[in-house]
Amino acid sequence: MSERSIFIAGHRGLVGSALMRLYSHRPGWRVITRTRQALDLRAAVAVDQFFNAERPQHVILAAARVGGIRANADHQAEFLLENLQIQNNTISAAFRTGVERFLFLGSSCIYPRHAPQPIREESLLTGPLEPTNEGYALAKIAGLKLCQFINRQHGRRFISAMPTNLYGPNDNFDLASSHVLPALLRRFHEAKASGAPHVTLWGTGTPRREFLHVDDCAEACAVLLDRYDSAEPINVGVGDDVSIRDLATLVAEVVGFQGELRWDTSQPDGTPRKLLDVSRIHALGWRARIGLREGITTTYRWFCENAAVGSGTHRGAA
Repeated sequence: MSERSIFIAGHRGLVGSALMRLYSHRPGWRVITRTRQALDLRAAVAVDQFFNAERPQHVILAAARVGGIRANADHQAEFLLENLQIQNNTISAAFRTGVERFLFLGSSCIYPRHAPQPIREESLLTGPLEPTNEGYALAKIAGLKLCQFINRQHGRRFISAMPTNLYGPNDNFDLASSHVLPALLRRFHEAKASGAPHVTLWGTGTPRREFLHVDDCAEACAVLLDRYDSAEPINVGVGDDVSIRDLATLVAEVVGFQGELRWDTSQPDGTPRKLLDVSRIHALGWRARIGLREGITTTYRWFCENAAVGSGTHRGAA
């Protein structure tokens, strides 16, 4: 069988680096990458020139501007505009140059704030979004819809996957912009190192979230690229969730922080619950393999070895 080419957009980020670990060890694949410095996906002319020159057969778009509650709420315009630029440029160039299979990675935040739980793919656009990340969610909805229309209208294998909350090596551990799990890891790590008697966390701790290790997500992406042709978006998750309070307790145990956990209830909680219905991807034969405690333990080890001094890397960085 001849070698197949795949462009992994955002190969230095959380998802992209996991895809690199996976595809670099899969026989028969030639992996194409570009750093953000070499190719700014927000620049349409540069993206067109890249696709004209490289002509990848497969593309996974894992590049995006991402962040936690505070970053999303404070920079709605940037999250909407920059992600639209990245998506529109990449999807249109891929379509024009004949890419055989295109996988667009969205997010579970595309679903309504009060969607019935667990959230089925059919819940899309049935209610208002979570206000704190509406800009990012709207961009992701536009991207999946563009792929859906290309699939239906032109019969091209442009598909969309909606991962739940992801974590793992190469996550963003910056306290100002990170998601909840890496933020907790860093907070407890620094509190343990400084001997702090307590750590104060945002909200009530009652919201429930689902967490998928990024290596499991990469495996799911490979399965979808090989087996999934539908224009309908597909959820990627574990099928189980945990309260933020229980998550914090687990992270503290893994890190070894023995101080008190306090909750600042004046700060926002975000969406009350966000658990994905993963029956559609389970029907394809894929299931998550890495348990939460195991995943947090290995992620904390990576953090200590690679990012404990700095702020980590940005999940969607190209």
